[in-house]
Amino acid sequence: MDGSFPTGAVLSAADLRPAIDRILDIQTEQGAIAWFENGPWDPWNHTESAMALMVAGELEAAASAFDFLKDTQRSDGAWLGEYGNCLPMVDRDFISREPAPAFLDSNFCAYPAVGVAHFLKATDDIARARNWWPMVERALDFVISLQKLDGTISWAAEAVGTDEDDALLAGNASIVKSLECGLFLASAFGLAKPAWQMAHAKLRDALQNTPELFDRRQTGARFAMDWYYPILAGVCDETAAAARLDRSWNKFVIDDHGCRCVSNEPWITVAETAELVLALQSAHQEDRATALFQTVLDIRDEHGVFWMGHQIDENIYWPREQPSWTQAAVILAADALQGTSATSRVLTRSLLRPAAISASS
Repeated sequence: MDGSFPTGAVLSAADLRPAIDRILDIQTEQGAIAWFENGPWDPWNHTESAMALMVAGELEAAASAFDFLKDTQRSDGAWLGEYGNCLPMVDRDFISREPAPAFLDSNFCAYPAVGVAHFLKATDDIARARNWWPMVERALDFVISLQKLDGTISWAAEAVGTDEDDALLAGNASIVKSLECGLFLASAFGLAKPAWQMAHAKLRDALQNTPELFDRRQTGARFAMDWYYPILAGVCDETAAAARLDRSWNKFVIDDHGCRCVSNEPWITVAETAELVLALQSAHQEDRATALFQTVLDIRDEHGVFWMGHQIDENIYWPREQPSWTQAAVILAADALQGTSATSRVLTRSLLRPAAISASS
C-alpha cells in the first residue's frame, strides 16, 4: 500500500498519504510515536501507529517503533503509559502540553503483541519478530499477573488492592486480542504457552458469560468503545455481534456523521468511527462498514490530515488536534476494507485455528 486506494468508490477518495506523513512527522529519531509533538506517549497508541506505518509500507519506521518498545521496557515487562485523555484543554481548541498522569495499564502493556504479530504477517520476517519476542513474552506475563480468579484483568497494577480496582470492558476485550496474537507468535516460534492459553480462555469466558464482572464502577457504559470493542476483539459470534450492534447503534452513531466518543455528547471522533468500521468488518457487515467509513473522509484539513473529531452541534473540528493514533485508526480501517493485504484481517479475524481456541477453552 502506498497511501492511496485505486479500487472502490469510497476507498478511491481516501488518499491516506497525508495521514501517513503525519505519523512520520511525529515519530522521533529514537522511534517513539507520541500523540502529537510534545504530547503524551503510551505503548498502545504507539503500537497502533507503528501498525499503520507497516500497512503504508514504511517498514523501517515501523521496525524502529518496535525497537523503541524493546529498548524502553521495564524489567517487570511493563511500560508506563501516559493518559492523554486526562490532560486539560489549554484553551478552547488545544490540549495542554504538560506531563500526563502515567500508569502501568494492563491493556496498554498487552498491545505490543498485536503489533509484532501484525509485523510478522506483513513481512514473514521471522528473525525480526523473534528479536522482539522476549519483549512480548515479558509484557504478556506482566498482564496475566493482574488476572483474577474470575478471569477479569485489573486495569492497572497501581489499582490492585485499592478502591480504584476494576476490570474495564474495552480494555479487557482488547487484551483478549493481544493474548491471541501472543499465542499466534508462540506457535510461529514452535513454543507452548499454556498459561497464556488459560488466561485467554478465562477472559473470553468472562466477557461472554459474566458481563457483570466488568465496569463495576459503572463508568464505561457511555463510551462507544465499551459497546463495540467486544465485537472488534472477536469475543462475540456473528449473531451476538449483530444483536449488540443493533441494540446501541442509535445511541452512538449519528447518521451521515459517524460514531460518538461518548453517548451524551454531539462529538464525532474519527478514531472511534474507524474502530467501529473494524468492528463491523469483524461482524461481517461489510456494506455497513463501507458506508460508515465514508463519514470520516470530510473530517480532514486542506492537506488531508484527519482532525481528532467533529462537534456537530457547533459544526467545528474539535479539538484542533491531529493525533498520530487518529491517522492510524483510519489507515487500519481502510486496510481492512480493501481486504487484499497480508495484514487486512489481523484485527478483524482470529489468528488462531478453531482447534487452538477450543483447546484453550
